[in-house]
Amino acid sequence: MYPDYEFQQRSIEKLSQRCRVAVIGKSLCGRSIYALYTGSGRKCPLIAASFHGTEYLTVLAALRFAFECSQSAVIIPCVNPDGTEIAIHGADAACRYRRFVRQTGAWSRWQANARGVDINHNFDADWENVKRRERETGIFNPGPTRFGGCCPESEPETRALTRLCRKNRFLRVLALHSQGREIYWDFGDCTPAECKSLAEKMASVSGYKVASPEPLAVGGGFKDWFIAAFHRCGYTVEMGLGKNPLPLSDFETEYPAVERVLSEFLSGGKYAHT
Repeated sequence: MYPDYEFQQRSIEKLSQRCRVAVIGKSLCGRSIYALYTGSGRKCPLIAASFHGTEYLTVLAALRFAFECSQSAVIIPCVNPDGTEIAIHGADAACRYRRFVRQTGAWSRWQANARGVDINHNFDADWENVKRRERETGIFNPGPTRFGGCCPESEPETRALTRLCRKNRFLRVLALHSQGREIYWDFGDCTPAECKSLAEKMASVSGYKVASPEPLAVGGGFKDWFIAAFHRCGYTVEMGLGKNPLPLSDFETEYPAVERVLSEFLSGGKYAHT
């Protein structure tokens, strides 16, 4: 079953029996962005998934991990619920933006939010260079992917996440994406020295590779913004292999490695594996 908004709501209703659930914001189309608080929720790490519409396998991973998690954490299963709905159900899921999405002809590979802003390029991290690289690659307008918006935090989905981080001052954060089985951990000179060590530990327990993103993906992202804003560790983890959207049939094969990465992340590299 696809992890669309209806599926997410049913899962979160079940999760509300074992953890605290909060709505941290609304998408452009009015869909709730949920945060799940396991444990005390104080001075804990944050895990956020599904920044990109076609990366909905990460929704399944975040929800399953929330059901299993015994450590203190805040888990956001879907940062971009409109993008996920568009990628799964088509242009009509974009509500008042449906005509725009339909005209692009690209809803099956939709990464952005409902009005064509890529959430993971909309954070205030090296913003001028982000926009310069967009122009150099011919990206000038909203579309399915990689347009970062007119200004940082222009989108309600982005603001929901930055507002939560400013309020909670998380120990560290992890953004769950697909695909590549890679872990990114740094953002320039403001990266704390200890960040690489935890990235290597997450890689060692999962078989993932510690790597550097392609140039167009540097800056504007959530982990970049968090590192720059708080001088604390932030990570991007790319689950799975192939071309997005990854097939649902990949999930059971991919989840064990993701679970080990997330458990290692929450423990700060002290998770006891069996």
